[in-house]
Amino acid sequence: MPQQPSLSPSFSLRVFPRLSPFLAPLLSPVIAALATACLLLAVGSSTAHAELPAELARSANAAGIPESAITVWIAPAQGGTASLQHNAIQPFNPASLIKLLTTQAGLEMLGPNWRWQTTARLGAPLQDGVLRGPLHVIASGDPTLTWDRLGAWLRDWRARGLRDIRGDIVIDAGRFTAPPRPSTLADDDGAQRAYNAQPSALLANFNALSVRLAPAANGIDAVSLVPSANLRIVNRLRAVPGPCPDWRGRMDTPLTADSRGLQLVLDGQMPASCGERILNLAVPEGLQWPEGIVRQLWQEMGGNWQGRLREGPAPLDAAVFSAWDSPPLAEAVRDINKFSNNVMARALYLSLGGGNTTDAGTTLRTWLKAQGMDFPELVLENGAGLSRQERISAAHLGALLQHAFGSPRMPELMASLPVAGLDGTARRRFDGRPDSGRAYLKSGSLRDVAGLAGYVLDDSGRWQALVVIINQPNVGNVDALLQLAVRTAAARRP
Repeated sequence: MPQQPSLSPSFSLRVFPRLSPFLAPLLSPVIAALATACLLLAVGSSTAHAELPAELARSANAAGIPESAITVWIAPAQGGTASLQHNAIQPFNPASLIKLLTTQAGLEMLGPNWRWQTTARLGAPLQDGVLRGPLHVIASGDPTLTWDRLGAWLRDWRARGLRDIRGDIVIDAGRFTAPPRPSTLADDDGAQRAYNAQPSALLANFNALSVRLAPAANGIDAVSLVPSANLRIVNRLRAVPGPCPDWRGRMDTPLTADSRGLQLVLDGQMPASCGERILNLAVPEGLQWPEGIVRQLWQEMGGNWQGRLREGPAPLDAAVFSAWDSPPLAEAVRDINKFSNNVMARALYLSLGGGNTTDAGTTLRTWLKAQGMDFPELVLENGAGLSRQERISAAHLGALLQHAFGSPRMPELMASLPVAGLDGTARRRFDGRPDSGRAYLKSGSLRDVAGLAGYVLDDSGRWQALVVIINQPNVGNVDALLQLAVRTAAARRP
């Protein structure tokens, strides 16, 4: 196999002007292709046409994957020349692997102890536990406000003497611009799945509803695991005999919003052999979901609230009543990477741009250049990988991994990555295999994308950085290929 030249992380092509935000989504793939062509001229055609090692080529062939649809990059984690590159400068859709860029930039720019803050301010004097006026909430898009943490904050309101709110709770979302829905929703049948939940200024319980389904004497019971005063469940599910290969595929689950709140209709069949299952759904955009949770929790605490939840600016002179800090960013990054939490990654991405998607992309590119990394092929949409537009080359994603390994924030990033065979999204993929526990790997997947990126402890006790991505419609049978790439990295020698 021809030896491929190494790419410097600071390699830069400065031949394209800055694009209008309206043209960028349309022209970015074209620009990425032109950038790649220029890069091919710079490093020689052998890089583009280098063959895969024989074992990887055989595995790809067995999975029906052409070599042109695979990119692989392996190099010492501490830096140095790549020992294996295949299509390494071609821009590929990384899916959730792009979270490595978002989280490393967040850790370095904001710091591991940085926190989102949500502040409540009183719009009128508090007298004998009664607020005769609005309560203003200045929201920052905190993605960690699960129903239990939101309940803890409301308990702080009660502890500070508030029991009766005779006005609206007004959400000031001025620090947060609602992003467009990701392009992946245009051609994926997954808009209702929880992984497609949209970020928002007041993000209640990941903007996701969890319902426990369980066989019962009269059919299938359905119970919401998230308390909400305005959620109605219409359960028409029927229990049927037989195996449980695809329990979701035999039911319809429309979740809609109206003036009264949210309504979930469960219709279809569920095999009783499935036992208990958790149905996770993205809630419709709007304020009905957080309003229902707040109203339910406030009632359970003995409070009274006569108003509604709505948006509006907070007056500058409103008195600060209670502030709620999220857990430190290092903890949030662990949830983002271990479990590939899209809505949390998107919230962090937006926070890096002051709540704005366009500014977030500019901020990340500026940070990369400040670290000596200029990625001309990089296309960003939301920083979570939930995108048909995002692109990066394996060589540059590998350069980011090498940079992160030498960064003071390396322990936080490494601890956030799934451990092969032990936890997170890599728990089942490597369970019982030789590399179980020896690799820290972020996974990425979309309908036609599969990949792994992270660090592998090789057979000589040194850490190797690995990136492997497949862009091909039939990626449902590539686990053996991905595992072989990890084993290839583990077999590296000094």
